[in-house]
Amino acid sequence: MSPVFPMLTVLTMFYYICLRRRARTAARGEMMNSHRTIESNSRTSPLNAEVVQYAKEVVDFSSHYGSENSMSYTMWNLAGAPNVFPSSGDFTQTAVFRTYGTWWDQCPSASLPFKRTPPNFQSQDYVELTFEQQVYPTAVHVLETYHPGAVIRILACSANPYSPIPPAEVRWEILWSETPTKVNASQARQFKPCIKQINFPTNLIRLEVNSSLLDYYTELDAVVLHGTKDKPVLSLQTSLIDMNDLEDDDYEEKDGCGMDSLSQKFSSTALREGPNNGYFDKLPYELIQLILNHLTLPDLCRLAQTCKLLNQHCCDPLQYIHLNLQPYWAKLNDTSLEFLQARCTLVQWLNLSWTGNRGFISVAGFSRFLKVCGSELVRLELSCSHFLNETCLEIISEMCPNLQDLNLSSCDKLPPQAFNHIAKLCSLKRLVLYRTKVEQTALLSILNFCSELQHLSLGSCVMIEDYDVIASMIGAKCKKLRTLDLWRCKNITENGIAELASGCPLLEELDLGWCPTLQSSTGCFAKLARQLPNLQKLFLTANRSVCDTDIEELACNCTRLRQLDILGTRMVSPASLRKLLESCKDLSLLDVSFCSQIDNKAVMELNVSFPKVFIKKSFTQ
Repeated sequence: MSPVFPMLTVLTMFYYICLRRRARTAARGEMMNSHRTIESNSRTSPLNAEVVQYAKEVVDFSSHYGSENSMSYTMWNLAGAPNVFPSSGDFTQTAVFRTYGTWWDQCPSASLPFKRTPPNFQSQDYVELTFEQQVYPTAVHVLETYHPGAVIRILACSANPYSPIPPAEVRWEILWSETPTKVNASQARQFKPCIKQINFPTNLIRLEVNSSLLDYYTELDAVVLHGTKDKPVLSLQTSLIDMNDLEDDDYEEKDGCGMDSLSQKFSSTALREGPNNGYFDKLPYELIQLILNHLTLPDLCRLAQTCKLLNQHCCDPLQYIHLNLQPYWAKLNDTSLEFLQARCTLVQWLNLSWTGNRGFISVAGFSRFLKVCGSELVRLELSCSHFLNETCLEIISEMCPNLQDLNLSSCDKLPPQAFNHIAKLCSLKRLVLYRTKVEQTALLSILNFCSELQHLSLGSCVMIEDYDVIASMIGAKCKKLRTLDLWRCKNITENGIAELASGCPLLEELDLGWCPTLQSSTGCFAKLARQLPNLQKLFLTANRSVCDTDIEELACNCTRLRQLDILGTRMVSPASLRKLLESCKDLSLLDVSFCSQIDNKAVMELNVSFPKVFIKKSFTQ
């Protein structure tokens, strides 16, 4: 037999697997269409009247544009009846997430994506809403008032947040999902997706969004839940559905759904004995490992059950160097972590963002996992992981001596004293504390001991008393700092800016959006421009005092500038913007919304002269 033959056989088998997977995906798409037909034909009896209700409360969210101490542009505006709809435009009474477009992925502070992220998981932000009554959902309507199209997934939870009795089981079901789609119109709309029927009542709804295709921030006004108190009965047309399709879907749901329990997939009890390994044992070990690197985590778990050889490869810790568990937040629990433990002894990047809430992960379970798997960790993502407490941060500081990247974004339930433990992580290069309760004393300790910091996010940290003191410490200790987010810090002055500019000459990104105590008349912005020539991103959002002098200084000194936000200024003219655009050849984003001297005609003229630059001019009707 030719030595080429085994290799050809293996490649043929691999090609066949790919074709079969594609065919199954297509069949699943047709099946979902047929299921939508069922759902559209469901009927309720006249006695089972439909209940229509607005959200009672916003209980959790990942980010918002607004402040923690006001209602403008915050997620809390989603509670209750609409404030703006059906009007279109930019209104402070709506709910707005922190980011939009791809700009945030193109700035120096952006993190590298995790490998093995399932292609069907594209959510970037979320908000969870409770309603007064538990119902079987028949419709969910989202009132969007500006740049619609961000909502890509709607889920329902079986747990009742208002029940005094903890549920024995908490289930999340996807009511509707879609890939991000560009919506060309920016006007208001009532988004009414066709949702699937579920077999439990709910009063907890979750919206997940992806704003990457939007030209500006999406604005949501209200969410309406339609449902019945009793479970609806499907119409007789259900009998026309092919039962084989239902069985296939059942199989996918139990064995293939990304939100299914990982523990079952990792169980070795289902390992099947086979007469041979299909020539896979002829391949070099490294080549098989390379092939398996392209599989998602659930696929890797399935493959581990096929034969002993592939089980060995699928359980190799080298397959789990980068482990992204965020897509499986709805099912990940202590048992899942326990099964993963033995395979994750070499894990370096770990993403547990959004996981563990409502008791899914315990402090003990998280601690056990890190004690086994934390020694090699370099990057740990824990955004919106509300199971975290002081013990968890203590465990991280003790078990992860090599940690360089820690994201605690929106972990707003962490007590202030917990952050003291971060100071022990002296190798940190990136620290995200957006929307946390970190206090000044703890932060000063962190800055003193973590002098290797290159990326620091302190946006919306409302417990810090004096940002000038913080800025002075950053300038004195963090000489390698490249990016700094001070979004909505209320009390930084020109003194703090001077300390930053002189102490951190490597800064490439600086967010001073909604910092009302900064005044251009003090020369602080001009000094920034002269002392920070490497700036690529500068946000001076809602600072009314930014003037032509500041823009001209940026044009002269910051020629690498790529993103500039001067939303709301009254003092900048089209002439200075033209100088900036001529000087900064790499500029790709310029937000001049609500700049009173920059009218639509001026924006159109600049767009004609500089077609590669996205110049945003927002409005209110």
